[in-house]
Amino acid sequence: MTGQVEQAAERLKALGHPVRLSVLRCVVQGPEAGTPAGELQVRLDIPASTLSHHLATLADAGLVRVTREGTTLRYRADYGVLRALTEYLWQDCCSGGTALESTPSPCCGGD
Repeated sequence: MTGQVEQAAERLKALGHPVRLSVLRCVVQGPEAGTPAGELQVRLDIPASTLSHHLATLADAGLVRVTREGTTLRYRADYGVLRALTEYLWQDCCSGGTALESTPSPCCGGD
């Protein structure tokens, strides 16, 4: 496996938990400056320790960034990483078939 495959797998693994996916969606919906952890906790109605664990997993995977403002931790999505991950999934989508196929792939408008 290449490093790119391993990295994508780790990021997808981090997203493979329902709570983490919900956390990331809340972060993406939040302000550009980041969403305070306390606000995420209230919105998701989960214990602080549970939220902290899931945020750490997302941060370790590079999907979110954290900044500290005094005692407040703000989380924001790393849109470059998220975009790269989705682009990786679509990479070469239309070149994976055989040359004999006349029907375009669904990813390229052949739906």
